[in-house]
Amino acid sequence: MPQPLPDEARDLFDGTNFVTIATVNSDGGPQTSIVWAKLDGDDIVFSTIKGRRKHENLVRHPRVSAIVFDPADPYHYAEVRGAVTIEDDPGGSMLQELARKYTGGSWSDSDPANRVIVRISPDKVIAH
Repeated sequence: MPQPLPDEARDLFDGTNFVTIATVNSDGGPQTSIVWAKLDGDDIVFSTIKGRRKHENLVRHPRVSAIVFDPADPYHYAEVRGAVTIEDDPGGSMLQELARKYTGGSWSDSDPANRVIVRISPDKVIAH
C-alpha cells in the first residue's frame, strides 16, 4: 500500500538535492546512481535512458530505494523504498523539467528518443 511522504521528506525531495537510487544487478549485487528527481504527488520521478544499468535493473526487478539528504546536515535525510513504473518520454520533457529545477536552464540531451520517466511509488518512508 502506498505510503504518503511526511513534510520533512517532501522538503528534501522538493529541493535541489541530488538523489541516490539503489537497484539490484542481475548477479544480486547492489548498483547505485545519482539522479535529479522531483515529486509528483507522493511519487518520486526521475529520467534515465533505455539501456543504462539502472534502467535494465529496474525493468528486471522493479523495486528501488531512493535516498536524499540535506548537504548542510547530512543526518537530515529521507529514504523511500518502493515499486517503480517506467514510461517512455520520447522528447525528454522530464529531463528538461529537471534541468530547469537543478540548473535554471535547459539540458542538451544526446539521446532524447530513448528517454524514460521512472516513477517510484513509496511503500516505506524513513525520514530524519
